[in-house]
Amino acid sequence: MTTGSVRPLQDRTAVVTGAARGLGAALARELARRGAAVALLGREESTLAEVRDSIPGVARCWEVDVTDDDGMRRVAAAVRDSLGPPSIVIANAGVAEGGPFAESDPSLWRRVIEVNLIGSAATARVFLPDLRACRGYYLQIASLASIGAAPMMSAYCASKAGVESFAHSLRAEVAHEGVDVGIAYLNWTDTDMIRDADDHPVLRELRAHMPRPARKVYPVKTVADRMVRAVERRSAAVYAPAWLRATQPVRAAMPPVVTFLSKRELPRLQRRSALQSTGLLGAGGRADSAVTRPARPQAD
Repeated sequence: MTTGSVRPLQDRTAVVTGAARGLGAALARELARRGAAVALLGREESTLAEVRDSIPGVARCWEVDVTDDDGMRRVAAAVRDSLGPPSIVIANAGVAEGGPFAESDPSLWRRVIEVNLIGSAATARVFLPDLRACRGYYLQIASLASIGAAPMMSAYCASKAGVESFAHSLRAEVAHEGVDVGIAYLNWTDTDMIRDADDHPVLRELRAHMPRPARKVYPVKTVADRMVRAVERRSAAVYAPAWLRATQPVRAAMPPVVTFLSKRELPRLQRRSALQSTGLLGAGGRADSAVTRPARPQAD
């Protein structure tokens, strides 16, 4: 996969986790539009199939929980047999919940860490042999939350800080084998998870009190296009929007600023209404909550 090619993704196999909707579905469509065969991984077989059928090219889908090590190993083998060894892997699967940490449901808090961090590690582990063989590219979807943590989002922020550190560590381990690892730093993207967050007063107020550029919600296709251009370039880091790059030099100063603002704003919010847990956000979060045990992978 070289950036000098006219169509650097042509005839490549790409894997996208969390591909049933939102950014994952948009990434799959854009990868296919640029010539890649796409393996869609996610929790909901019927929704994955709808995305697969909307893709103008070669695509297959597998229902699997990214935290299920055995299931992920079986899917990795099935992808290899069906589409060939993947040279592009995008760890996009993620869930979120909000609310005060002390009152949070321990099982939901843990689930956010498991899906976002452990699921990303499981994804990298099962596909790393293919990436080594192809001298491929792994893109970890992170967040502004990887750079600056926010109140009422402790599990999500912890998980995204974790995936950033994981990707940095993995990059250093595999660089000598020709495998590149990138990190995608995203702000608010127009997915059902973000739209659901705005239905909860605590998270709606959290976004409303961010600086104006930081509270803007960006179209999912715009973000996906930027991510796929980064895949073509094998970028070490990609920011959507681009101004997020400017937060890196000042990230050490962000926690005291956030604490200062929170000391002022959280009491005001508490006087207006009780700060309550949101549960897992969005249709993807609700689908994850509805599954009581890991689903066995099923090919289309």
